[in-house]
Amino acid sequence: MITQTRTSEDPKNGAEVTLPAWNDPELKGGTMIRGALWLVQEIGEGNTFTKEQLRDAFPGISQADRRLRDLRDFKWVILTNTEDASLMAEDQRFVKAGVPVWDPAARRAAAPRKRATAKQTREAYERDSHMCTVCGIGGAEPYIDDSNQTAVLSVIQRATVFPDGREEILLVTECKRCRAGSDGQPARADEVAAEIKNLDPADQRRLAHWAERGRRGSTPLERAWNAYRRLPGDARQEVRETLDI
Repeated sequence: MITQTRTSEDPKNGAEVTLPAWNDPELKGGTMIRGALWLVQEIGEGNTFTKEQLRDAFPGISQADRRLRDLRDFKWVILTNTEDASLMAEDQRFVKAGVPVWDPAARRAAAPRKRATAKQTREAYERDSHMCTVCGIGGAEPYIDDSNQTAVLSVIQRATVFPDGREEILLVTECKRCRAGSDGQPARADEVAAEIKNLDPADQRRLAHWAERGRRGSTPLERAWNAYRRLPGDARQEVRETLDI
């Protein structure tokens, strides 16, 4: 049974807003978002809940308790017995809701961002082969369309939506020009996964092979096309005549 959508007061202006149902299968988002809605819709501020209630609400989710703790990074106040002596070991108290994490814009704006360490930055460069993950240019390489401009790489923090809907801030290598042209939207691993699932099985296997090798392979058709393009014009014409195309 799906919980009916409910209204809640907007902390900015006091207006009532309609919230999505926490157990709606059409709801986009990970366990943290569903957990936040569950707290608001089923528990209520000031009330307690148990780990058993949490397990019943999110069966098969081994880290549901951890996802609820992640809400503290978004100014949600949830106390355990170590912080509230009146609570039993199994109990937690939902004191106050914070950032409405079910709102993507509010969640991104409030997402905690920690400065990357030198080690994390070095590892990101190595993982990305010291190339921009958007256009593929290497550091200090000239751009094809402007040989007077060379690429400057940096490791930045990018909001990323995983296939299960959860959102995290991850490190990625980008050149200055691609970074300037970015629309600021999160990287959508969920959309990429959905697009891959729509491929036919042969293409899925080919893509899996590319992913394993860390680089794209070429098909016989692509190799033939590239070889054809390198031919002089008259030779290309005769090739087309032999193929009757």
